[in-house]
Amino acid sequence: MPEQFAIIVGSGFTDLVDGAPAQTVDTAYGQPSAPLYECPIGRHRVLTLMRHGDNQGIPAHLINYRANIAALKASGTTSIIALNTVGVVSQIRDGGEICIPDQLIDYTWGREHTFMTGGDMYERHIEFTEPFAATLRGRLLSAAAAADVECYDGGVYAAMQGPRLETAAEVDRLERDGVDYVGMTAMPEAVLAAELKIDYACLGLVVNRAAGRGDQPIHEDVEANSAAARTLAMRVIDQVFSEETRQ
Repeated sequence: MPEQFAIIVGSGFTDLVDGAPAQTVDTAYGQPSAPLYECPIGRHRVLTLMRHGDNQGIPAHLINYRANIAALKASGTTSIIALNTVGVVSQIRDGGEICIPDQLIDYTWGREHTFMTGGDMYERHIEFTEPFAATLRGRLLSAAAAADVECYDGGVYAAMQGPRLETAAEVDRLERDGVDYVGMTAMPEAVLAAELKIDYACLGLVVNRAAGRGDQPIHEDVEANSAAARTLAMRVIDQVFSEETRQ
């Protein structure tokens, strides 16, 4: 099977899809958040999906994750690089930096989190010991090194329900659980991709200190750090799809 990459992006990436050819994909689970855009990155065409919709109006807890992943699968996707904004719980990263987590804990509830619902799909317990594909993580880390971008290797991502942010006490609990980063969207994306045998890795954009850990209001923190984190993440993405990295 030929390799087909896709990236799933959150807020702040609308310029990436401006003018790109779009395809609408219907799935058995409904329509995805947005059309799939064929974006030229380097010399390659990469499928790009806006997880919050073209107008960024779908909050994390209402995203149709099954439709998103099913649409990418139907379009031939073999590997997904997910760009997820995160707050940092531990001291290993700071705002405006990036990370590539290697573990996660799912604190979400009420989301459609599996394709295995009976009927034509037989029940199975997929292997999920390593939730992020090691080979794809390695590719991202190699690209970061080649692009001279400092990128933290590893860490535990906590997927929270949202849409509200966490309390300081909740962040204290997350740290006791071993969490390094807190976000809202890597689950159920990661497990749905695994069920469909699509490699999935998270490129985390650290945009704020988690609740109770910073010295300014969280939204001010996000505003101050988002552009820098995005720039670093796109340098890594550009390198992934350079001729040298793809060989």
